Amino acid sequence: MQALKKILDRFLAVACVVLFAVLVITVVWQVFSRQVLNSPSAWTSELAQYLFVWLGLFGAALVFAERGHIAVDFLVRKFPEKAERATAILVQAVIAAFAGLIFVWGGYRVSEQSWDQALTGLPVTVGPLYLVMPITGVVIIFYAVYHAAAILRGDEATSADTEPDVI
Repeated sequence: MQALKKILDRFLAVACVVLFAVLVITVVWQVFSRQVLNSPSAWTSELAQYLFVWLGLFGAALVFAERGHIAVDFLVRKFPEKAERATAILVQAVIAAFAGLIFVWGGYRVSEQSWDQALTGLPVTVGPLYLVMPITGVVIIFYAVYHAAAILRGDEATSADTEPDVI
C-alpha cells in the first residue's frame, strides 16, 4: 500500500505541475492574442476553465494525501487517546463516503449525462472532461483508507499536526 501511495503521490505532483504549466501557457496565449494580436483565441478561455478544474481537484487530492488540509481539532485533542483515534478513523470514513457519493457516483452520472455534449471552442465533448471527478473521488478514497489504516497501526498521528499552531 505504501508503494502505491508513493506512485500516486508522484503522479499527482507531476500532473499538477504539468496542468499548471499548460494553464499558464494557455492564459498567456489568451492575453497575448487579445492584447497584442487583436484577435482573441476562442478556445483558450474554455481550455483554461477545464485545466483550472482539473488542477484544483488533483491539487486537493494531493494535499489530502499529505494531510495538508486545515483541521479544527482543538476539542478532539482534549479527548483520551482511544477516543481521539476513533474520531480520526470516523473522519476518514466520512471523507471516503463523501468522496464516493459526490465525486465518484455524482461525477460519473454528470459525465455520463454530458458525454456527447459538444464544446464550442474545443474539439472534444464535455463528458470525458468531467471524468476528473470520479478519478479524484477514487484517489481520495484510497488516501482515506490509507490514512485510516496508518492511524490504526499507530504509524500516523490522529491529527494532521501534532503541535497546536501558535499565532
